[in-house]
Amino acid sequence: MTTATKWALAVAVLLLAVIVAVLPRTQHTPQVSEDLGPARAKAALAACTTGTPGPALAGVGTECLGDGSPVDLAAALGPGPTLVNIWATWCQPCRTELPVLAAYAAEPGAARVLTVQVASSPSDGLELLAELGVRLPAVYDGEGQAGPVRTALKVPPALPASYLVTPGGEVRFIDNPRLLADVGQVREAVARYSA
Repeated sequence: MTTATKWALAVAVLLLAVIVAVLPRTQHTPQVSEDLGPARAKAALAACTTGTPGPALAGVGTECLGDGSPVDLAAALGPGPTLVNIWATWCQPCRTELPVLAAYAAEPGAARVLTVQVASSPSDGLELLAELGVRLPAVYDGEGQAGPVRTALKVPPALPASYLVTPGGEVRFIDNPRLLADVGQVREAVARYSA
């Protein structure tokens, strides 16, 4: 092998390594390293998956907050309609909205509600859900400023943020009202954004 060939091969390997390093990783699933067993048991969240993935948001990897299993967001959504709520433990309006969403989800004929914890530790999230008595299915999107779910949904910086995923796979941002303060508002928003 000539010196020129060796150099060309070395440059090609280096170039490939750079390309792999900078490619976006939208399939990344947040990894949680702490032992959350006791916090998960106390929170007693509903299961994340429905078993029948819908057409929306397939391939967006996340982690079930309730049991730590990896989950494809489409499987957690199910066939729809599904109300997806993005929240964080430091968000005061989120603390108001989460129990309202749980009350709505308990109503007959309610759309599925899936919560997505962001920008806070999973142990803090489990503690908050246990404190509020909210047992909705929840996925974890990481502590940083971005995660696969936030990227896929293009979540605004102000929380909470809610979306309605229709049975046809359309994802609609609920901006009126932005904060769902009572069950009637949730019911009305689901009906309006489903149409």
